[in-house]
Amino acid sequence: MTKKKKPSLLLPVGAAVLLVGGGATAYWFLNQRGGPGDLPIGAEVIPQDALMTLSVSTDPGQWQQLREFGTPQSQAAFDKNLAQLRDRLLTANGYDYAKDIQPWIGKEASIALLSPQPLAAAPNTPAPAAPKPLAIVVLPIQNPLQAKQLLEQPRPQAGKLVDRTYKGFQIKETQGKAENISATVFDGRLLVVTTDPKAMDRAIDTYKGEQGQAALKATPGYAQAVSKIQTAQTFGKLYLNFPAATAFTAANTGKAAPPNLAQTQTQGVAATLSLETEGVQFKGVTWYKPDSQKTFQVENKGKSMPGRLPASTLLMASGGNLRQFWQNYSQGATAINLAVPASPDWLPNALKSTVNLDLEQDFLTWMQGEFSLALVATPDGSPAGLPFNLLFMVQSNDRRATEATFKQLDQTMAEKYKFKVEAAKAGDQPLTNWSLPALGFTASHGWLTDNVAFIALGSPTVSVVNEILPKPSASLADSQAFKTSVPSGPTPNNGNFFVNVDAYKAKNLPLPQLPLGNQNLLDAIRSIGVTAGISDARTTRYDVTVLLQKAGKPAPLPSPTVPANTPSPTNSPALELPGAVPSP
Repeated sequence: MTKKKKPSLLLPVGAAVLLVGGGATAYWFLNQRGGPGDLPIGAEVIPQDALMTLSVSTDPGQWQQLREFGTPQSQAAFDKNLAQLRDRLLTANGYDYAKDIQPWIGKEASIALLSPQPLAAAPNTPAPAAPKPLAIVVLPIQNPLQAKQLLEQPRPQAGKLVDRTYKGFQIKETQGKAENISATVFDGRLLVVTTDPKAMDRAIDTYKGEQGQAALKATPGYAQAVSKIQTAQTFGKLYLNFPAATAFTAANTGKAAPPNLAQTQTQGVAATLSLETEGVQFKGVTWYKPDSQKTFQVENKGKSMPGRLPASTLLMASGGNLRQFWQNYSQGATAINLAVPASPDWLPNALKSTVNLDLEQDFLTWMQGEFSLALVATPDGSPAGLPFNLLFMVQSNDRRATEATFKQLDQTMAEKYKFKVEAAKAGDQPLTNWSLPALGFTASHGWLTDNVAFIALGSPTVSVVNEILPKPSASLADSQAFKTSVPSGPTPNNGNFFVNVDAYKAKNLPLPQLPLGNQNLLDAIRSIGVTAGISDARTTRYDVTVLLQKAGKPAPLPSPTVPANTPSPTNSPALELPGAVPSP
């Protein structure tokens, strides 16, 4: 899977039990649940300015289902990571999840990341390393009596703890070289663990409603946004604080923050994750702040482009209004800005430097309808050349302006780049070809209908034009791969994204390179489909389906083993949080 790495169930559980495991605790006496059903556990404890919040199910059955996905290689790697994390957090400290944790924990656990204070460099010294985010882990206590009985039992491996009090809360802490782990219980129902005392103090201030410490649940538009993406069997919930996360990422990657970051009115991105028979499904939402001056143009016109593309399409993205999409993207107002952090200036600059045309005046003024960009495979057994064609389609609102732009392009390609420009036909449809035989490359442009223009680039021997004019004999919209991958909702929609990973790999085309050790995760993906729609003037919805390989029922995890480098409790902290575990 290509999901970002996220903490396993064992991470929040292990953090909590290892910390409280040696001390007498007399605080489990209320049997309440934490937070409204739509919001993540701990939404009243997590500060509003948290960079992100992730909640995951504690249901063993769902984790078993997740482990069944993937290839044998990715499944084995995932299980190995789970076992190592279990041994490091639980086994090394005398705990067994099934016996000591599962009897009392609630249905989900949350982890939130806070931005730390930047470290100041001393004079004449190198700049300090970028500070790591601070973590707040929230575990609901479903059975207080069992939790009290199990966690009060002394553990020989437990580290030495110290106590402190903050605004009436009794806090237990370890004091290590890397990080100081703190833990306390809120209202007898939430066990909260942090990786820094300051984070614990902030959680307490947030819970008590101290001035300047608003809670996640009070984030403008948050509750309303997440109510749009609820599912019956949610495995995970994610919230990303858009402006805070963007600023933090820029500050810690050495890149300048987007120039319009201070003016961004996008509040957040939220998603729920559910496990399906053939893969996973996400329901996502992005929204502007309720008082934003910017609003979305509420129109959902993305319906016809998949039907105009051939079934051999490997990858495609479509939308309902190209000009409006580019305006939103250039203002940093789409989820794509997070996935593609490049400055929007690259496209207008490239057009100006290569063909001396202006993106807004020469293109976007007439591109106010549906559009699609697609990678279409050449048939098997085709002559040597490019194994794919690039195809762009757009609905024009001004045919005369479109023809004028095409004429300027023809002139530039002929005079500046020495392409052979000539009129041609595909069936009864006239078109214009640009060819440069020495490069084995050709391009064509023309009209599919009276108002739908296209530009195709690729192999001169197998032109994609013959597959789309007058219309595809077999369309992408009718293909089984598209129908099973691309969600039907939201309805109406404003566009789709689709990539047939299996077919893409079969063509031996290059795939994105993941960090070392995670490349086999990409092999687990069969296809990805996205459907997007504009819900209202400030909200955009996304449904995402990721179809996965299935390796079958996994073998039991390796037997618990105490790690060889387990620290001695007499001279080291009881807990050291590990890195995130990749999903299969």
